[in-house]
Amino acid sequence: MSEYTHPPSPRWGATIKLVFGLSFAVALGGLLVAFRRIIGPLLLAIILAYFFHPLVNRISSATRLSWRTTTTLIFLLVVILLLGFSTATGVVIVSQIESLFDLIRNFVNDQLPGLLASLSEQSFTFGPFSFDFSQFNLSDINQQFLNNLQSFLGQAGGLVGTIASGAAGFLGWTAFILLVAYFLLADAGRMPDALQSVTIPGYDYDVRRIARELGRIWNTYLRGQLLIIFIVMLVYALLLTILGVRYSLAIALLTGLARFVPYLGPLTVNLVTFLVTVFQSSNYFNLPQIYFAIMVVAIVIIIDQIFDNVVVPRVLGQTLGVHPAAVLISALLLAQMIGLVGLVLASPVLASIILVMRYTLRKLFELDPWPYPEKEYTPISIPWSRLFDQIRQGTGKTLAWLRGKREKLGADKGHEDKTAP
Repeated sequence: MSEYTHPPSPRWGATIKLVFGLSFAVALGGLLVAFRRIIGPLLLAIILAYFFHPLVNRISSATRLSWRTTTTLIFLLVVILLLGFSTATGVVIVSQIESLFDLIRNFVNDQLPGLLASLSEQSFTFGPFSFDFSQFNLSDINQQFLNNLQSFLGQAGGLVGTIASGAAGFLGWTAFILLVAYFLLADAGRMPDALQSVTIPGYDYDVRRIARELGRIWNTYLRGQLLIIFIVMLVYALLLTILGVRYSLAIALLTGLARFVPYLGPLTVNLVTFLVTVFQSSNYFNLPQIYFAIMVVAIVIIIDQIFDNVVVPRVLGQTLGVHPAAVLISALLLAQMIGLVGLVLASPVLASIILVMRYTLRKLFELDPWPYPEKEYTPISIPWSRLFDQIRQGTGKTLAWLRGKREKLGADKGHEDKTAP
C-alpha cells in the first residue's frame, strides 16, 4: 500500500503575511465595533464560568457527581439567590441608590452652580502664595463641568431605574449571561486550557508561557480583587449603618465599585459620603452636621488606608504590575466603549495587553521576549476553598467520632446482655 503524498504547499512570503495580518486586524476591529454591545455580556459570562470552574471541580471530585450535574446544581443555586436578592435585599439597595441619585442630582442642579460661581470670584491666600480666581474666566469651564456631570447622572439614574423597574432588556441580558456561562462551564469539564493545547512549531514555550502569565493575571484579579471588593462592601455597610449614615447600603456598594477606578473612584465616594452626611437631618452623636460629615469622612479615609496597606497585600499577595494611573485611564476608556463591564475589567485587560505588547515589541527588535524569570504560578482557586476543605474534614471527623461512639455503645450493650442473669 503506497503512502499518500501530495504536492508541497507553497510558503507565504512577507507581503502575503503582511496583507493577511492587516486584513485580519481590520476584520477583527470591524467585528468588535459592530458587536460592541454584546462584548460586555460575553465577557461577564466568560468570567462567571471561569470563576465557578474551581468550585465545580472541587465539588464534583468530593461528591462523585458528574461535571454537568454539579454545574447545573450550582447555577440553579445562583438563580435562586438572584431571585431572592431581587425580592428582598435588592429592593432595599436599589431604592437607596435611587434616593441617593436624587439627592446628588438636586445638589448638582440647585446648589452646585451657585457654589462654582461664588468660587470663581474668590481669592485665597496660603502663606506667601495667593490664588485669585476672579482673574480667570471660569464660567465656560464650570458650565462644561456641570453639563458632563448632569449627563453622567442622567445615564446612571436611567440605568438604576431600568434595574429597579425590572425592564425586559436588563432581565434578558441577565438570562443571556447566565445561559452562556452555564454552557461554557458545563462543556468545559476537565479539558485542558485552550492556549495550553495550541501547538505552533518553534513557539511551544512562548504559547505556554503566555498562557501561564495570563492565567496568573486573571487568577490574581478574580481571586483577590473581587474578594477584597466584597469585604469592602460588607465592612462599609456595617460601619455606615452603625454610624447612622443614610443610604449606607448604597454607599457601601459604590465604595466597592470605586475600587475599580484608582484615585478618582475613592475621591468621588468620599464626596458623596460628605454630601449625604451634611444634608442629613440629624445624627446619633448630636453633632452639627458639618462636624458629623467631617468625622465620617475621616473614618472612611482611615479604613481605606487600612485596606490599602494591610488587607490588600495579605489577600492579593501579588499585584498585576500596572500603575494605578494607567488603570484609571484605561477604565475611563473602556467604560466609554463597553460600559460598566469595561470599568470592572480595566485592570486585568490592561495587564494582559501590556503582556502581549511587551512580547511583540521584544520579538520585533529581536530581543529575548522573556528576560525575567517566571513568577511562581498558583492555579486558580476560590476564596472559600480552604473553608470548604475544613468543613469537609470536620464533617468527616464528626461522622467518624459518632460511628465510634455507636460501635462502643453497641459493644457495651452486648456485654451487658451476656452478663445479665
